[in-house]
Amino acid sequence: MSNHSATQMDSATLWGGKISPFSTSYGKLMMWFFLVSDALTFGGLLIAYGFTRHSSQIAWPIGEETFNSLPFLGHGYPLLYVALMTFILIVSSVTMVLAVEAGHRMDKKGVSKWMLATIVGGLFFVGSQAWEWYHFIHGSEFGKVELADGSKAIVQGHFGELKNFTVLEAGKRHKKGDVITDDLLHSFHHAIENGKLVDGKITLHDGSVATVNRAKDQHLALVIKEDGAKFKTGKKIEGAEAQKMYDEVINSGTPDRVIYGANLTVNEYGPSQYAQFFFFITGFHGFHVFSGVVINFLIFLGVLSGKYHKRGHYEMVEKTGLYWHFVDLVWVFVFTFFYLV
Repeated sequence: MSNHSATQMDSATLWGGKISPFSTSYGKLMMWFFLVSDALTFGGLLIAYGFTRHSSQIAWPIGEETFNSLPFLGHGYPLLYVALMTFILIVSSVTMVLAVEAGHRMDKKGVSKWMLATIVGGLFFVGSQAWEWYHFIHGSEFGKVELADGSKAIVQGHFGELKNFTVLEAGKRHKKGDVITDDLLHSFHHAIENGKLVDGKITLHDGSVATVNRAKDQHLALVIKEDGAKFKTGKKIEGAEAQKMYDEVINSGTPDRVIYGANLTVNEYGPSQYAQFFFFITGFHGFHVFSGVVINFLIFLGVLSGKYHKRGHYEMVEKTGLYWHFVDLVWVFVFTFFYLV
């Protein structure tokens, strides 16, 4: 039987090595191996995130509550900037496809044009992700507050604008009667965190005491995120009652009743594990995007110098395109897990 099979396939039909059995270059195969291993890494991270979220006893942050800001426009735009970032990254994947297609036609000018567009899109995404991190770390204007019954709530509404501080008691830097107009929000938050805002009077870094001139908050609401003796998770307190409870917290003079922003130990938006996963997974993806931008730029320089045109093919553009499409695809899953679900 084996002899019969052997007579049906001659040496020209059998693969004898030395060339790829799939008509694919060694470089492309190695890129696919790398992408598969990287996909397993991201898959493991997202599975761990999902397990942690499912097992958490504390209410998990909601994307539209956490990410609702636009540069220069402030709060009140749920997920709009993240959607813009995602759109730009997807468009950059399209421009990479066009660069690869131009390479197949040996169109050097077309490859250069579309690769440059891809690089610009990648830089916009990395810069936007840095802004998102900055906003996430510094937190909202209200912070997360601990109410009298021990429950913890996020605050929704329009924050009353800080106009100035008027010094009542002199300190090392400020004299009595000075009107302070710089770095107001940072000083306001720092005083509340450390219990140095009492009945509308703030103790500043230099020891001076001042009154806070601030507009009224508008449309205030407290959404309970951690149970207390009276209020349970999901409860929403609105109107005058919410304003009264919020004012009592920030003017109590008690440290650590308000949390602003997030780091690896405390988190305004929810459990500390949320921030830890957010920093690691989005940071890991951001590193991939930045690496992709650097690689694309190096290949772009090679295109401009005519290196690949002289070779007679633009396979390097195609290989870096595989990596760029992978980065875009991973972001779709990261975006879904952190912002939509």
